[in-house]
Amino acid sequence: MTPRAADRARYDRATAHLDAPVAIVDLEAFDANAADLVRRAGGKPIRVASKSVRCRALLERVLARDGFAGIMSFTLDESLWLARAGFEDVLLAYPSADRVGFGELVRDPKLAAAVTVMVDDVAQLDLIDAARAGGTEEVRVCLELDTALHLFGGRVRVGARRSPLREPAQLAELARSVVRRPGFRLVGIMAYEGHVAGVGDSVAGRPLRSRAIRLMQSAARKELAERRAAVVRAVRAVAPDLEFVNGGGTGSVQHTAAEDAVTEIAAGSGLFVPRLFDNYTSFRGRPAALFAQPVVRRPGVGVVTVLGGGYPASGAAGPDRLPVPYLPEGLRYDPQEGPGEVQTPLLGSPADDLRIGDKVWFRHAKAGELCERFENLHLVEGDRVTATVPTYRGEGMTFL
Repeated sequence: MTPRAADRARYDRATAHLDAPVAIVDLEAFDANAADLVRRAGGKPIRVASKSVRCRALLERVLARDGFAGIMSFTLDESLWLARAGFEDVLLAYPSADRVGFGELVRDPKLAAAVTVMVDDVAQLDLIDAARAGGTEEVRVCLELDTALHLFGGRVRVGARRSPLREPAQLAELARSVVRRPGFRLVGIMAYEGHVAGVGDSVAGRPLRSRAIRLMQSAARKELAERRAAVVRAVRAVAPDLEFVNGGGTGSVQHTAAEDAVTEIAAGSGLFVPRLFDNYTSFRGRPAALFAQPVVRRPGVGVVTVLGGGYPASGAAGPDRLPVPYLPEGLRYDPQEGPGEVQTPLLGSPADDLRIGDKVWFRHAKAGELCERFENLHLVEGDRVTATVPTYRGEGMTFL
């Protein structure tokens, strides 16, 4: 029996009492992935990206481990919710225009002490001030650095379009605006190099493309390390008491941790290891989060149909955004249909061994987005479900 076949047998036994669709997290794999992230971080603390987990129980589990400290959230509403739940260090990774949320933040000492907001434009400070409505609490502020790699004199850009702040002088200027403005305190810098951390450098069947990615990422790491260090020096000249400099992501943990200017690493997807994180030469994780759909039809030889399963991930549309049939091994989509909203035909010889009601296990393309489809995660240890915990959705919280 192959390791994957053994996993399938365990998951089927563990969930035999549960009807599919169902989502699980293999805690042994989850914990092993957490330990590997800590090893790769080389002693620098890891701030957990909640977007990639979206389950309070699992956030609590990983933050109880040595090597993890703080949360990186994705909306202001989520940040306030987590702070009210007792999480004491929440960094909002994206600017917000949530005036109601900012009004709550500046009126509550507990929330203001726990939440740090992201800023890359003076207009965002203006929006917060306009939302104060008498609230007097000081707002903790983090500046975001644009990490994109510019080639050929800036004619080619590689990297996400995030902050407009690229050069040390630009960040220092905004830092001065924050420091001089009553009601704000500059505490951090964030720089997420998604073109390194979130792009696999070993694409199956694409050796030339893989080599090109590795060359790009090597150049990007070198350029960013120099520029990030200069930015940190410039901002610390304005705000000497800066608390943190955050960088990285699951795919670049060890590289970012090697930079002296960086004080903490962000990571989250590496806990679940969705399919987009299979194509890296620098690390190997264990798939920890899966979902199962039930077989509901057997249309013919070598084909079964499961209920639903059309759960595409965000980003530019393409095959890499789709879940993949994982267990049993050897199933594939019908290219004429793909994964559908209400039914998904699957082709391959393993289909002939599946019966009506059997489970087919899938891996999602991205980590936490799976939790937007399920109200609960069943936590598996060995061949038993030892706990069932709500996702954000299961707690009635859908932030985006």
